[in-house]
Amino acid sequence: MDLLKTAKKKLEGNNFLLFITIALFVVMYIIGIILFGDRGFARMQTFMNMLLDNAGLIIAAAGMTIILITGGIDISVGSVVGLVCMMLAFFMENMQMNVWLAIFLVLFFGVVFGAVQGWLVSYLKLQPFIVTLAGMFFCRGLTAMISSAQITIKNATFLAMANMNITLPFGAVVNRRGVKLFPFIHPNVVIALVAIIIVWYVCKYTKFGRNLFAVGGNESSALLMGVNVRRTKFIAYLINGFLAALAGLAFCLNTTSGFVEQARGFEMEAISASVIGGTLLTGGVGTVVGTFFGVLIKAIIETYIRFDGTLSSWWNKIVLSALLCFFIVLQSVFTMIKAKKK
Repeated sequence: MDLLKTAKKKLEGNNFLLFITIALFVVMYIIGIILFGDRGFARMQTFMNMLLDNAGLIIAAAGMTIILITGGIDISVGSVVGLVCMMLAFFMENMQMNVWLAIFLVLFFGVVFGAVQGWLVSYLKLQPFIVTLAGMFFCRGLTAMISSAQITIKNATFLAMANMNITLPFGAVVNRRGVKLFPFIHPNVVIALVAIIIVWYVCKYTKFGRNLFAVGGNESSALLMGVNVRRTKFIAYLINGFLAALAGLAFCLNTTSGFVEQARGFEMEAISASVIGGTLLTGGVGTVVGTFFGVLIKAIIETYIRFDGTLSSWWNKIVLSALLCFFIVLQSVFTMIKAKKK
């Protein structure tokens, strides 16, 4: 009885939205196994491929979650990712720059870009949508100025990093020749998982994390509690800028190239993953654990389409938009129930 009461209490809180997201992922995964089990859907490598294809999105969505928790928004993320890919390609191929210096420069750019947007939002009190809209146009325009043509990265060190297989000691399958094949991931997945674990820890166990939720919940109350609202928002956008650049690096490790149209609409996917993961658009509620499962739900839809072979890739957008609408309605109901209880 005590266990049931504890579980009920937890589900009545903010964890309810997270529970719905995880349950949806489990159901979709089971359906995938039932429909495509004979084609290898249940193999560990299939799941790892979901992480491989979406490593950049995991990082970008983690940063977006931080911003949404504060009650803000950032629609420049996709353009930052595209610009970072172009910068990496241009630095290494056209300027023959050292790989590590190129990576340092793009990450530094992300910090500076995030700091500028954070300063405009927090200290000048400009609307986040307008600031990040300007940031989106700036980054996409700068990408085109660097090069209007695609630049393919041929740097041996970068390609070795991109193609490095990190073999996992579990989930092996035996092929027709009797060879045991272990699942593998690439460094971009490791970067994504480390990033999301750090963001989770910061949001859950640090003073800054508590300040994020306080600011997103109610700025006036946060001020009365002694929270420096401006500084909290500024740091949130700064971190988000760094994570967007890091997402660009992970994305580039997948594509090994830079071009103008790269990562277009990426910011919408990051917002969708965060909202499906239980982050409220009004701020004050959210977790990167839910965001991670939000990305996996999007990845499962893509995997369905790939395994089916007859469906258009646009079904991914259609299903994702339907899920997004469902979770927004669910959030509204959740918010009204909480308001009535108060």
